[in-house]
Amino acid sequence: MAHIVTFTRSTPDTAAKVWVDNKGEVTWGDVATVVNPWDEYSLEETIVQAKSSGGESTVIAIGPALHDDALKHSIAMGVKNALRIEEPGADMNDSLVWSALAAGAIQKLGDVDLIIFGKESVDAATDQHTFQLARRLGWTMLSYVSAILEVDYAAGVIKVEKMLEQGKQVIAAKLPAVISVMKGINEPRYPNFLGIRKAAKAQIPVWSAEDIGVALPQPATSALRYMNPPARAISTEIVEGEDTAAKAAALVERLFEEKVL
Repeated sequence: MAHIVTFTRSTPDTAAKVWVDNKGEVTWGDVATVVNPWDEYSLEETIVQAKSSGGESTVIAIGPALHDDALKHSIAMGVKNALRIEEPGADMNDSLVWSALAAGAIQKLGDVDLIIFGKESVDAATDQHTFQLARRLGWTMLSYVSAILEVDYAAGVIKVEKMLEQGKQVIAAKLPAVISVMKGINEPRYPNFLGIRKAAKAQIPVWSAEDIGVALPQPATSALRYMNPPARAISTEIVEGEDTAAKAAALVERLFEEKVL
């Protein structure tokens, strides 16, 4: 029986305004968080793969209780198990720390066949933690997966279609493996009423670094401070003309004057 694991996190809505407050902390005010948009596809694929193999599905979040909302959304969609890793004082923005905790969680679970990630995290705008996790586990990493073509969990083989700049590539690899999936690999489902009720009652287990037997590495980076970008002076000019062609010509001439073209 296969065990499919995915990771998720709560992020600000992509339409939310994010700024640095007078305490030097990043905030988005009272705007509610959402599940990381790219994770909608990895969550759906995790549910599909677990169901097709008759196996288990687990979703993991790393960080504070803020991420419980994303975990409950995952349960409402249909992921069976959820857990969160939190280590007070650890720098969750450092991918080496994140991947060490993630690897510890996978090793504690012990029976994982496939880990599925979304393309990236929209708040951190990076996917390096996925590659670092694969390296720590010693598993194959398959990125930019646009389709899972075949999986034989008994034989330990997966075949996927990867997106490339010039086209697509079909590649096979041995399991266990880590993959990151792209938008379009599936159509994420909406949580139904029963799923929402189940998620509302769910108690999320929380593991620490000690629980998973992980000695955290020293962060490779540190944030000294956050600052808002300087305000930009913006002016608007309406281009006049008798008709569309005249307006277009006047616009082009104005752009040349400003040395934009």
